[in-house]
Amino acid sequence: MKHADFTIGMAFETSTGQRWRCTDVSRRTITAIELAPDLDLAWFNGPPYSVSEVVFDEVDIARAFRSQEEAIRDALAEAKNAVHPGYPHEVVDRMMKARFPEEARRYPHPRLLRVDRVDADGEILHPYAAEATHDGWQILLYAPFTETFSALPESDFLRLRSASRDDLLARKHR
Repeated sequence: MKHADFTIGMAFETSTGQRWRCTDVSRRTITAIELAPDLDLAWFNGPPYSVSEVVFDEVDIARAFRSQEEAIRDALAEAKNAVHPGYPHEVVDRMMKARFPEEARRYPHPRLLRVDRVDADGEILHPYAAEATHDGWQILLYAPFTETFSALPESDFLRLRSASRDDLLARKHR
């Protein structure tokens, strides 16, 4: 979905199977309450609400949908017009195994792993896990266009700008 699709009171879903109700729309985020099926409807009366409101940022909003049908249509359209090369099974397997160890799950800034970044050469870097070193945390990266793995110190990765669709297009046509 896009930010402009949200209105206060509308219901939507996320890929985790949760249903939500939008409770506020601000300039670049929305706030919502989870419509947990095991709760009495009275829990969702408000504002103020008796359940926690959750902030959805740009990444969360893009992953939301109004219905399963909309999610499928959007996924098919994205696949048809994709500029991202995707991830082979072996790569996904390696990334998931890197995220599983207890040490990796203790990484204190998991939100940093949600957004691809662009390096000085225009290469797209996908963060998939973090590992502790004697100098602090390093971010494990996969470059989908070159199909290579690397790592950067957390502070260096953090200073890279977020990748946009234009960055993906530029890298695809290089």
